Amino acid sequence: MAFMGAMGKGDMKTMSDLMADDMVWHNEGDKSMPWIGPWNGKAKIFEFLPIFGANFKTTAWDNTDAFASGDTVAVFGKMNGVTTKSGKEIGAFTFALRAKVRDGKVVLWHWFEDSYAVSKAFHG
Repeated sequence: MAFMGAMGKGDMKTMSDLMADDMVWHNEGDKSMPWIGPWNGKAKIFEFLPIFGANFKTTAWDNTDAFASGDTVAVFGKMNGVTTKSGKEIGAFTFALRAKVRDGKVVLWHWFEDSYAVSKAFHG
């Protein structure tokens, strides 16, 4: 949750401190959108994040549930955003996240969203 909070604030230093060097960030969805992964390793993730930030602006975010078991956490919520390519709002949609932690560092960030709605807004 600290990683998600740092990401929401744009605090790259804290994000980096909380990431394992071999972290995998995987976004499901339309491969024609430039932020769809997987992105393997901290260096690649930091190459990807500005691409995502330039293409998607989050306008609403609400975590509704979070569960942890051992090294795994699941977070569910609702969000909204605008894709800068088209300038279109996506509309409220749900997301799910499965993350794994090792020795206090995030090793997996596996993101699931309504990829059809995001792709539709992205392509206009």
